[in-house]
Amino acid sequence: MQSNNITIINFEPNLSTYVKALNYEWLQKYFTVEPTDVLHLGDPQKYIIDKGGFIYFIKLNNEIVGTASLLKITATQFELGKMAITYTAQGHGLGGLLLTHCIAAAKAKNISTLILYSNTILKNAIYLYKKFGFVAMPLQTISYKRSNIKMVLQL
Repeated sequence: MQSNNITIINFEPNLSTYVKALNYEWLQKYFTVEPTDVLHLGDPQKYIIDKGGFIYFIKLNNEIVGTASLLKITATQFELGKMAITYTAQGHGLGGLLLTHCIAAAKAKNISTLILYSNTILKNAIYLYKKFGFVAMPLQTISYKRSNIKMVLQL
């Protein structure tokens, strides 16, 4: 990382393609793109924003290199999801910055609980979530075949 020109911005409709591209990158490397992914990532305005959720992007030197979403479950419970940092920008703490922003945004919106679903083969992601206080909970019904861990953070 040659510069510290890092900014986090909110969703704008013209940025929709980044949600899909960034997430497809890691999904295709580690798993498969599932039908729910195709819907949500193909139209984040409809499936995330219009349902009361939020999407954030992290920019490095004016290039969008990451994204994360808060997906509404209830008025006070949201899912942290669709989080991805492009491979070329990994290893510089950008995921932590984006996660910090998501947690602060959730607190500001009076969200009391964040949940996430992941897979334990994503060791760096699990480490990051634990570092921020997420704790593993029993995995009940799951939305994605790839999920083998549920984590929760009480705000």
